[in-house]
Amino acid sequence: MSTRYVLLITGLLLCICLSLVLQFFTAEQKYRWKQNTERSVIKMRFLERDVDAPIQPLPKVMEYDLAWAKLGKALFKSPLLSADNSTSCASCHDLYNGGDDGFPVSVGIKQQLGDRNSPTVINAVFNFRQFWDGRSSDLIEQAPQPIHNPLEMGTNWAQVIEKLSAQPGFVSSFNALSEEGITEANIIKAIVAFEESLVSENTPIDAFLLGDTNALSPQQKRGYNKFVNYGCVTCHQGRNIGGNLYQKIGRLDRVPTSLQDDFGRYELTKNEQDKYVFKVPSLRNVADTSPYFHNGSVDELADAIRIMARGQLGLELSDEDVADIEALLHAFSGELPRSLTE
Repeated sequence: MSTRYVLLITGLLLCICLSLVLQFFTAEQKYRWKQNTERSVIKMRFLERDVDAPIQPLPKVMEYDLAWAKLGKALFKSPLLSADNSTSCASCHDLYNGGDDGFPVSVGIKQQLGDRNSPTVINAVFNFRQFWDGRSSDLIEQAPQPIHNPLEMGTNWAQVIEKLSAQPGFVSSFNALSEEGITEANIIKAIVAFEESLVSENTPIDAFLLGDTNALSPQQKRGYNKFVNYGCVTCHQGRNIGGNLYQKIGRLDRVPTSLQDDFGRYELTKNEQDKYVFKVPSLRNVADTSPYFHNGSVDELADAIRIMARGQLGLELSDEDVADIEALLHAFSGELPRSLTE
């Protein structure tokens, strides 16, 4: 074999290798995959997928503590966390149907009605605050509040621990995971471990953002362009398509009076500028979580789209616009979180 032929073959191989390397780094640069650091009360890792778009794909659950999450799942479904053993976390958060309960406001112990619409708990780990008024900074702060709320579960830690301690299954599960057994801290840890694992899988909008152009229908693609160009992404952006800032609920002369029944964060801060200000809700799974808004006063997704366009953006949308955006919103729903099937 001549030297010239060897050099030619070597050069071709080098070109192929260089091409493959460039393709790899181009993909890495396009998606900028990042391994997240520990962010949980337990061992849990997310893979964040960052793209050049106002909406970001959900982080992918790479690792979570299955034993703690399973215990948290059992607690989440247990009515023993309520004063009269009638209500569980799952009563207000149907995990298999959007993560809420489908009612304007939830029903607690003694058939009492809550004050605000129950938000979905799925993907709630990625909200920058919890509750409509943002009074809890994370799920650790959020978890005890429904348990203590007299309208919801209406109990206290002493009663909860006493009841759980009378259940051999809970006793053995807690003892297997912690030397302290059943404690306030461990109850919260288990519930939060489960809630943090509730991340939607294989959502069409995420597949589209990550390069699968066939993940959305032509109508959904039109809806995506309108969602971006009309300015919906001003409030509904990021990995949770919302859930990362506060906003006043529109110009008050352009929103229904039925949405002006609640002062929002003002009830918490007593700051005049916080009147009618709420945490912007995530639009993940929005097609599965009607009715809408803080008081659940709007049943249809199309009506909610019109109200927001008019009140937040000053736009009167055509029927085609509404239909296109509504089609897109259906692409924000994904498959059940992995922890619900394991």
